[in-house]
Amino acid sequence: MAKDYSELAKDIVEHVGGRENISELKHCITRLRFTLKDEEKADTDYLKMRDGIVTVVQAGGQYQVVIGNHVPDVYLAVQSAAGIVGTGSLDIDEGDRIKGNLFERFVDLISGIFQPFLGALAATGIIKGFVAVLGANGMTADNSALYAILNATGDGFFQYLPLIIALTAARKFKVNEFIALAIGGALVYPSLPGTIEVLSSAGLDHLFGIPFSIPTGGYYSTVIPAILAIWVASYIEREVQKRIPDVVKLFLVPLITILLTVPITFLIVGPIGNLMSAGLSLFFQYIMGLSPILYGIMLGGFWQVMVMFGMHWAIVPLAIVETVSQGFSAILTPALFPSFAQIGVLLAIMLKTKESKVKALSMPALISAIFGVTEPAIYGITLPMRTPFIVSCITSGLVGGYVMFVGVVGYAVGGLGVFLYPSLIDTTTGNMSGLISGIIASVAAIVISFGIQMALPVPPLYGAPESAEEKEEVVAPLREVQQEIIASPLQGAVVQLEEIPDPVFASGAMGKGIAIEPSQGTVYAPAKGEVTLLFPTKHAIGLRTENGAEILLHVGMDTVSLNGEGFESFVEIGDSIEAGQKLLEFDIETIQAAGLPITTPVIITNTSLYEDVLVSQEREVQVGDYLLTTIN
Repeated sequence: MAKDYSELAKDIVEHVGGRENISELKHCITRLRFTLKDEEKADTDYLKMRDGIVTVVQAGGQYQVVIGNHVPDVYLAVQSAAGIVGTGSLDIDEGDRIKGNLFERFVDLISGIFQPFLGALAATGIIKGFVAVLGANGMTADNSALYAILNATGDGFFQYLPLIIALTAARKFKVNEFIALAIGGALVYPSLPGTIEVLSSAGLDHLFGIPFSIPTGGYYSTVIPAILAIWVASYIEREVQKRIPDVVKLFLVPLITILLTVPITFLIVGPIGNLMSAGLSLFFQYIMGLSPILYGIMLGGFWQVMVMFGMHWAIVPLAIVETVSQGFSAILTPALFPSFAQIGVLLAIMLKTKESKVKALSMPALISAIFGVTEPAIYGITLPMRTPFIVSCITSGLVGGYVMFVGVVGYAVGGLGVFLYPSLIDTTTGNMSGLISGIIASVAAIVISFGIQMALPVPPLYGAPESAEEKEEVVAPLREVQQEIIASPLQGAVVQLEEIPDPVFASGAMGKGIAIEPSQGTVYAPAKGEVTLLFPTKHAIGLRTENGAEILLHVGMDTVSLNGEGFESFVEIGDSIEAGQKLLEFDIETIQAAGLPITTPVIITNTSLYEDVLVSQEREVQVGDYLLTTIN
């Protein structure tokens, strides 16, 4: 279970002088780094004695509260306690932290944007389910004030989703939040779709020679257009900030950013999206004519991805037109069952995960999915975990192929989740075969996705600590080893830990070890093991040897302030490494030119598991020479 640091965070905020005394908050690998308006207001003596805090260091204009390896969790808790949102991030831009391939970066971006409002998203999804229940019992906005109010409550959040996304995307891309809201507001301006239709019919829908068009239904409830718009705005705002005199920045920066971003969004992002949607519509029509079963597999499998990009509008109008003209349609049938696939993977995740926060999020997401609202499940859990989302897509594809094979059609367009069943009944003849097949398909979607996900590991989402059983499995091999030799990862002069110019490392608060004054800028693996931590600025790396020793290599003192300049890494978190493998390179001259020490501590951070840690008594070491011994 993930540890709750909220009380510690509240205590820290209170004793650094309160939120109003905090100018900036960052964190490095072991400590919170505050910039305080008045350090005299901080109760340093109290914080040094407070359980959960290693010590306090005041240096370089920063008030540093040393926490230890779990500092990222405490940092988030302090942000929450102080009400700091969108500021005081890591020592580099958020975008620089995103690692991995294009899909992984996309997932990181999407989940980061959606995380802040998952609770409200799930709540309104459940309300939409209540509204569907009321509607099934004959209530409408014309005969029930309760229905009208709840319908607005449930639909309002989803309808104006681009505004919410503009706000959270602004925090992700470092854009002024009110500029972002102005841009998002333009995307969902109520009369715009009708205006564009009038302009189009008059042949006046061009601006600067570029066609001005928006998707059918406008940008309501869409995700990607708002994200792209704010991403564009982030570059424009930064460039404008550099070039506008301070005396007129207050109004000129927002004015120019909004004036440039909104037309670019409508004239470039919009038309590109429309062309993709039109092409997708033609493609699916072609596949439908070629093979309905293949169509069902493809539409079912890709439907959730299409909804994320707002490209499902390429299919919805076709289904509406066909239903109106002939009384039924099969075009959208394969898209009715992904919510059940999400239910299956969520049930498996709830049973298998050891993360309390995931369990807490899963229940409202599950309820929403039952009612056909899958956004909380997708953006909050399955997409960030990646594998469950892929499982749900594969399952949806299989079920989509099945419903097209047995000929399930919809006699109305609207209901999802458990409320899709009435739309599968032929009210003119009373034929229930479509309903029976639909129930079989939804049950199959739940069972298949549940079974597949139960057979697969559930990826950690919030980095919860290992269970007691897992810890025993890690510690047990360690106890069988009487001692472990750690080689030197660097070439240079040996410095005893208590002699280095950093009180946290020198005091042994982070663990026993030794330091090296490097004569060359390359760090090599001191033993066989794996990379457990790599700070984004590349100045610090954490390793776990195959025998369980946890090693922290911290190149220089306060080198986090260089924001990665002069550092290069050759490994990533999770990589297996061999002794002597090159891990990092750093430019000694760059560090020294910044006036920072290059002394590099090599610390055994899990020192408490050992009877002792012995250190080399040599004055100079080469790479691979004896440096440390852990005694167990």
